[in-house]
Amino acid sequence: MNARSVIRIGVCGLGTVGQGVWTHLSRIRPELESRLGVKLELTRASVRDLRKRRSVKLPASKLTTDALAVATDPNIDIVCELIGGTTLARNVTLGALACGKVVVSANKALICAHGAEIFATARRHGGHFLFEASVAGGIPIIKALREGLVANRFPLIYGILNGTCNYILTQMEEQDAPYTSVLGEAKRLGYAEADESLDVQGWDTAHKAAVLAFLAHHTWVKPEQMVVEGIDRITPDDFKHAAALGYGIKLLAVIARDFATDELSVRVHPTLLPESHVVAKVSGVFNAVSVRGDVAGTTLYIGRGAGRDATASAVISDLVDAVALLKNDRRAFITARKSSAPEPAMKPCRLAPPEHIRGRYYLRMTVSDEPGVLAQIAHVMASQRVSIASVIQSAQEPAGMASLVLTTHQSDEQAMRATLARLARLRCVREEPLLLRIGDFSD
Repeated sequence: MNARSVIRIGVCGLGTVGQGVWTHLSRIRPELESRLGVKLELTRASVRDLRKRRSVKLPASKLTTDALAVATDPNIDIVCELIGGTTLARNVTLGALACGKVVVSANKALICAHGAEIFATARRHGGHFLFEASVAGGIPIIKALREGLVANRFPLIYGILNGTCNYILTQMEEQDAPYTSVLGEAKRLGYAEADESLDVQGWDTAHKAAVLAFLAHHTWVKPEQMVVEGIDRITPDDFKHAAALGYGIKLLAVIARDFATDELSVRVHPTLLPESHVVAKVSGVFNAVSVRGDVAGTTLYIGRGAGRDATASAVISDLVDAVALLKNDRRAFITARKSSAPEPAMKPCRLAPPEHIRGRYYLRMTVSDEPGVLAQIAHVMASQRVSIASVIQSAQEPAGMASLVLTTHQSDEQAMRATLARLARLRCVREEPLLLRIGDFSD
């Protein structure tokens, strides 16, 4: 590959993030060109609707509705895939990689669904796939795992990976407000999508967790193989009960590997964290990721996890790496190759069965306010060898109902699933029990 004096960039998808990339790259282009020693040219962009009004003004000659034409244009060196989804985005990505191009993507769902195919295509045709913006927005977590912490194995990675959920939980706690009203406010402010299910039910976080698990452990874990639970059943009372126990509540991704057994677990669920924990104090739309390495110890990354500017910052970071790669800088080539197409010979680990995923639990139930209820519940839990650590009971509307909150000593996912199933069949349990995990992360 010859050193180049001009690098031409195509952008597939000119939505919020695409416009941010175009705007910020245009603004800082003279400085980047001086630093990189190469001219950068924003060549073409694909859009769904040519007539739609946008914050960036492009000449008509640079716009097209044919994303695949941008991806395979022989005059374009780097393709930014910012379309979203997994259908057209897959075709664009594979088409560009098959031409030997560098693809920069912010699409965690695409990587989760088709990562193995994408990396294999990159290796086969000499292309490169860079994806820093796919997880945690402006936080450089992927570079940290692949470059800064390359000497480490990672027994534990956990954190807040969805700003929408963190905003909702923060507002529920601070305003003592129910989930539905805070969700409506989040939509009005643009923090939540019209269809919020991908965020609040945990699937967006699961896609990001899959990317991190692959980078750290070379194992593809599909969301359906994970424990994935959302935040939509949490109430203001849960925050009060958690506070009484010394905890806050956050939606976390947890990626844990036991190197003695070589078992990996990937989970997404609301988690009680000690109020003194740094991650418990991360509020609003911010993200936080804690990485425990066997050499470096624990490192913590906090920043804006979503939004136009944070994501655009990460995309442009990858663009700079891509330019250095195309300029034939050997150090950048090694870095980009490791980041874009991990070698298939790396041995994956096996997934931990539910009975090997251990922890402590918070269990809330609405029950009949009558004698003998606690004894019935304790009997069910004892039959599954689940030991009760604490009990909080309070009267609840309507009359004759009570709220019962239990915490447990160490148990496991299989025992707790069996416990929930049996509790739900008790006549005295009036609603589906809510189970939350307690985060005992000793950093």
